[in-house]
Amino acid sequence: MDLAQVSITIPAHIDAARLVGVNDVLLRAIEDRFDARITLRGEHIDLSGDALEIQVLTALFSDMMRMAEGGGEISLEALTQSLDLIRSGEFAPSMLREDILLTYRGKAIRAKTAGQKRYVDAIRAHTVTFGIGPAGTGKTYLAMAMAVAALKRKEVGRVILTRPVVEAGESLGYLPGNLSEKIDPYIRPLYDALFDMTDMERGNQFIAQGVIEIAPLAFMRGRTLNDSFIILDEAQNTTPDQMKMFLTRLGFASKMIITGDVTQLDLPKRVSGLKSVRQVLEGQEDIAFVDLSGKDVVRHSLVQRIVAAYDRAERREGGDEA
Repeated sequence: MDLAQVSITIPAHIDAARLVGVNDVLLRAIEDRFDARITLRGEHIDLSGDALEIQVLTALFSDMMRMAEGGGEISLEALTQSLDLIRSGEFAPSMLREDILLTYRGKAIRAKTAGQKRYVDAIRAHTVTFGIGPAGTGKTYLAMAMAVAALKRKEVGRVILTRPVVEAGESLGYLPGNLSEKIDPYIRPLYDALFDMTDMERGNQFIAQGVIEIAPLAFMRGRTLNDSFIILDEAQNTTPDQMKMFLTRLGFASKMIITGDVTQLDLPKRVSGLKSVRQVLEGQEDIAFVDLSGKDVVRHSLVQRIVAAYDRAERREGGDEA
């Protein structure tokens, strides 16, 4: 093992206390992940240990100092994401701070994990992108942010948000109200995400003008969607025929994002278009498939553990069937 020693000088305009956190919570989190010795002495951070670990730690503390200089909060969550990213070796932590969209409240929307970064990069680079993974991985939210950002930059003329209307234990015919009132609960999550990025008045104005359209998948039949950013959400609940119908709506100067979780099917016959489409289209030029996992869940930390527990249970069941 090659040993190394490095001393990092903290610039005078950065409060060293921000780098270690309240009650040294950030410093302890870093120490728990590394064997190297970390010592804070005034304006110096002294590192000693394995040369590879010292290299990683040097990059980490440099990134934290850039965060502090930019006025950003160094939270335990942000630090954990940076540690995971550095360990993955895929991206520099600073790359996660490339903003996708600034909401009307001034909140920056950006990728928070390596998987989310791959997803966002795939959307930028491809005409059709499939984002597949469990709840809480940001599949729909990041796609919405990319769509609204493209609309603001005038890269597209409109945004179309759609999802299949699949009854989960209830029949639409027996639900109260007219057709619009019947399908509203299925479409509501798309409205919620939209209004989180644009204020409700502006969002409703876009909808009234037809700049943003939110509709059930069945309403897409027979159309050609040009100059549009099109998102199909909950795609696991499409049939193979519906998936083919949707994909063939693609027009000129448009992008399509298809999101879903193949483990959460509400289809009566459980034949998902999202499952079969991969066998048909994977490897085709300008089409990307991005798999997100429990590591990309950015909701409550318990959600990550729930996803992991279900994954383990499904693997056990698969082994029993074999």
